[in-house]
Amino acid sequence: MTTTVQHANVERARRAYEAYDRGDMAAISDQLANDTVWHMGGSGQLAGEYRGKDAVFGLLAKIMELSGGTFKLKVHDVLANDDHVVTLASQTAERGGKRLESNVIHVSHPDAEGRTKEFWVFLENQAEADAFFS
Repeated sequence: MTTTVQHANVERARRAYEAYDRGDMAAISDQLANDTVWHMGGSGQLAGEYRGKDAVFGLLAKIMELSGGTFKLKVHDVLANDDHVVTLASQTAERGGKRLESNVIHVSHPDAEGRTKEFWVFLENQAEADAFFS
């Protein structure tokens, strides 16, 4: 059996997603650079650029509010090097009798300490997500 050593940024990313699952905002905050920039695509009410931890936490709270706390991420894999972290995941949520199920790719750039400096969200069907959260 071969032992695989994972890049430190894989471990950091997995810890951040696990913290999100637990609702541990302090642990997530530790994983974010103070001047982090979060990019949400699309044309719905969640679309835009969120600058700084407070803005990112506002976005996460809005997602939970709109989904009645049902929004969930399931990480399938995390790929990383010193400059990039790519997470392959699926997301689900329920709202007003509708259900959202979508594959998602998160791409981020860590800073020198491994904290998320910039983050992009790419959805399998952005129009569906925009309609769901409208």
